[in-house]
Amino acid sequence: MGTRSSRVEYPRRAIVRPHGGHKSGSEAERSVSERMGTREQVGSGLRLLAVHAHPDDEASKGAATMARYVADGHEVMVVTCTGGEAGSPLNPAMDTPEVRANMTEIRREEMARAAKVLGVQHRWLGFVDSGLPEGDPLPPLPEGCFALVPLEESTASLVQVIREFRPHVVVTYDENGGYPHPDHIRCHEVSVAAFDAAPDPDRFPEAGAPWRPLKLYYSHGFSRAKMSLFHEALLAEGLESPYGEWLARWDPAKADVLERVTTRVECADYFEARDDALRAHATQIDPNSRWFAVPLRLQREIWPTEEYELVRSEVDSTLPEDDLFAGIREKVDS
Repeated sequence: MGTRSSRVEYPRRAIVRPHGGHKSGSEAERSVSERMGTREQVGSGLRLLAVHAHPDDEASKGAATMARYVADGHEVMVVTCTGGEAGSPLNPAMDTPEVRANMTEIRREEMARAAKVLGVQHRWLGFVDSGLPEGDPLPPLPEGCFALVPLEESTASLVQVIREFRPHVVVTYDENGGYPHPDHIRCHEVSVAAFDAAPDPDRFPEAGAPWRPLKLYYSHGFSRAKMSLFHEALLAEGLESPYGEWLARWDPAKADVLERVTTRVECADYFEARDDALRAHATQIDPNSRWFAVPLRLQREIWPTEEYELVRSEVDSTLPEDDLFAGIREKVDS
């Protein structure tokens, strides 16, 4: 795959070990396995669990990576912590009284379509969307929402999923939630707590037999370096860039999240599946938005990877990595 000299090299970091193009509806909904046809599967049946806050988060964070691993013969499951009930239509074409009145049901249908596109299994964790509070001062979160449910309760629910699915790798958000939505921050807290609790037979014994995931990652999708390269490439081709204003507002004293990245997964062949999964969330994704501003050929040339930070590991692997299962393939005979 072609690259430019401006491609970013990723820093080495130490592993932290734990204590102890737009398609028609029918085409867009084809699964990864259907798209790949007779592609040789090289997977060994390893399992990856991606934990997200709302429906559509799975399509905007690590979707091409998941599609790649499905095509390689691995099992991938997405857990969605909430139903996205507090979401509003962000696509003007879907902002109608009928859609607003049936948002919960519609978002469930959208999630099912996106899961089919990516070829992943899916589980709802069953909690209620907290919404994104706005105003000064900020209003209180609604009673009973995900962000206010006791951590032990939501952790127990995710531990049960981990013990049933038995993932080798868990992927979630960092301590900032990717952005400071209360559900994203809670998703981080629940995921880390469940990763630690799942192998402990004394924690949540009613949730099934203990299971120890081998690696925990945070996904990192929005870096200044990436947006800068896309911005420059679009301008060089005489195309309009949606990133100029965003970059102009960037605080130069703020560190780029890219500095935390340990692992970059080559997944350019699955950018189309990622985009189709995004479009499946029609209430949330405007097909004319910046999500689709950079032609796929440019994305594949400039930035053909998705980025992660390895934060817990029970196996040895050399950093930087190019595979979330690095060190596990050699250890696990599934």
